Amino acid sequence: MTDLFPPYEPGDEPRRRRFQPVPLRVLLPNLVTLLSLCAGLTAMRLAIEGDDKLDRAVVFILIAAVLDGLDGRIARLLKGTSRFGAELDSLADFVSFGVAPAMILYTYSLHNIPSLGWLVALAFAMAAALRLARFNVMIDDPMRPDWQKNFFVGIPAPAGALAGLLPIYIHLVGIDRPAGFVVLEAVYALFIALMMVSRIPTYAGKTLGSRVPREWAIPLLLAVALFITLLVIHTFLLLLVITLVYLALIPLGVSRYRARERAEARGKALQPTPAPEAGEI
Repeated sequence: MTDLFPPYEPGDEPRRRRFQPVPLRVLLPNLVTLLSLCAGLTAMRLAIEGDDKLDRAVVFILIAAVLDGLDGRIARLLKGTSRFGAELDSLADFVSFGVAPAMILYTYSLHNIPSLGWLVALAFAMAAALRLARFNVMIDDPMRPDWQKNFFVGIPAPAGALAGLLPIYIHLVGIDRPAGFVVLEAVYALFIALMMVSRIPTYAGKTLGSRVPREWAIPLLLAVALFITLLVIHTFLLLLVITLVYLALIPLGVSRYRARERAEARGKALQPTPAPEAGEI
């Protein structure tokens, strides 16, 4: 009986497992990612509530894009990058830059061609998911040259979301839509979706220097201040111009990528072949 019911002793109680604390530098980038996700979900809510809130829905997509650009930089600055953060960022990007823009476009105009419009919205969201999945796979490619890190393969999801909303910018700046313009909007949304999943290289600018020459410091600060002022005062007109300029510069990015490819191929061709060691002939 003593074996079945041993006497209780406080020292025999199993110790509870204690979880290791998570550093704040790891939590902060994930918090920014969650805020970006909240902005995308809020944009969908505003789009569903009516056309009178369409401008605010676009603004929340813009806020989500800004936060998405900050979370990775904050993580690298604080040395708080993690696999969990990368996966969370991809899931948030799919909602904010895939589902939310597709829903906004559908509630704005694509619902006027119900079957085709919904297929276009689905294609846009699926293209964003495929683009993000491919991006995650390419991050782990050890054979990718360093210079290619300065280019995206296809349009990145945030840029695709903002570019895909171009028809809404046209509406919000007061330009009248001609009859049948919704068909052009559907074709344009499909074009942006195809650009996201394409193999066309687009300039990323990730490896730009982190230091600014002293003589450019003040002009750069003035340019940033002017840009923010214009973005606040003429938000949709500036987004319209930026989108058109971005799309027009894609061929320039392709040409620069091809030039780097040719230069790398010539460099490999000019490398001397190592002489065979003794006994190999």
